[in-house]
Amino acid sequence: MHILSLGLNHTSAPVHLRERLIFGEEQIRASLSRLSCGHIASSLVEMVIISTCNRIEIYAASNKLAFDELGAFLSDAHGVPVNELHPHLYHFKDMEAVRHLFEVASGLDSLVIGEPQILGQVTRALELSRGQNTTGPVLNRFFQAAIHAGKRARTETAISRNSVSVSSLAASVAEKAVGHIKTASAIVLGAGEMAELTVEALRKRGVEKIRVINRTLGRAHEMAQRWGAESATFEFLQEALRDADILISSTGAPHTVVDAKMVREIMAARPERPLVLIDIAVPRDIDPDAANVPQVKLFDIDGLNAQLEDSLTRRIKEVPHVKAILEEELFEFENYLKSLEMLPIIADIRQQAEAIRAAELEKTLRRMPDLTDAERVRIEALTQSLVKKLLDSPTRRLRAEAACPHAPEYAAVARTLFNLSDEQTRPTSIAAD
Repeated sequence: MHILSLGLNHTSAPVHLRERLIFGEEQIRASLSRLSCGHIASSLVEMVIISTCNRIEIYAASNKLAFDELGAFLSDAHGVPVNELHPHLYHFKDMEAVRHLFEVASGLDSLVIGEPQILGQVTRALELSRGQNTTGPVLNRFFQAAIHAGKRARTETAISRNSVSVSSLAASVAEKAVGHIKTASAIVLGAGEMAELTVEALRKRGVEKIRVINRTLGRAHEMAQRWGAESATFEFLQEALRDADILISSTGAPHTVVDAKMVREIMAARPERPLVLIDIAVPRDIDPDAANVPQVKLFDIDGLNAQLEDSLTRRIKEVPHVKAILEEELFEFENYLKSLEMLPIIADIRQQAEAIRAAELEKTLRRMPDLTDAERVRIEALTQSLVKKLLDSPTRRLRAEAACPHAPEYAAVARTLFNLSDEQTRPTSIAAD
């Protein structure tokens, strides 16, 4: 069995491709149900999908290197041709895949290094897959190990301190672009977690006039109340923008919310007053053509990448400490994978011993027809106890030696000593190269 990972992220694919591949939770459920219903290649045994604004990754347990099947699965789910995906995809197998997810969960592979949201997103991905019954012993243990590694990285190092989220970065970019942010008028488009973090970041920078605009007024009003802001619905967006200096957008809309035509009309009424547009949504909320309107500065989530260096200096110093933790966790998980290679051998030894015990017990009991039922039960319990005690030491030793460099030799000796078929045990092992 192999552990596979196929995906793309902010370093391998531009936002215009990533936004076409985003999975919503319902789409994740629907896509995973194809696996549980047998509509995906039988070589894929388990599957988990991670989908965020900066990455789309598929993890699978498979009895072969099924990267083509995973690529076809991603292509079919979104109607994007495989040949368009190929230049941007990365793929890892076995311990490479394990190391990659550990780095993702710890925040080392994020656009904003150490950002806290990704650990919750990895946890949620596992929950969704469990809900569709597409995880089993391999991916369950794998993801739990990654989540544990991510938690250690955050509690034992300062990788997530000195808060630098995409939202705080957007507020920082707005502050640099406007210059007078405390007196600026800001609009936050959306009312989800990212939007709330954005309002918090703006408040920390002293912005007094903030309006939260959302599709539904209830959520906008609820969030605005928490932060002493104003609220409105989308129908008032164009009117609100006429008096705004900053718009930071983070809705979950599947299409553009602010188009170039709207921006041109707004700027025609205020030609001398600059407008800063910051789009941290994927798919994007703001039409890229809005950047061509005079006096408009537009930043999207990829453009923020260039603004990271100053903010991340202290976090980067923590990277060696995080990597040291990951090495410990990787060592533990690799030992676990290696121990699985011995499990089929141990199972076959026990099965063989049980077959011999049962056969010999049957012969003995046939020769002792006068035994009572209680006596027969006691004799059977005695034989079971003898087999268990005889096998306890060798099977414990096999488990212990599973993680050592000579594990294959121990496995071969065990198969020879107990007369086990090499072909019978080997296909069920999990690769951990």
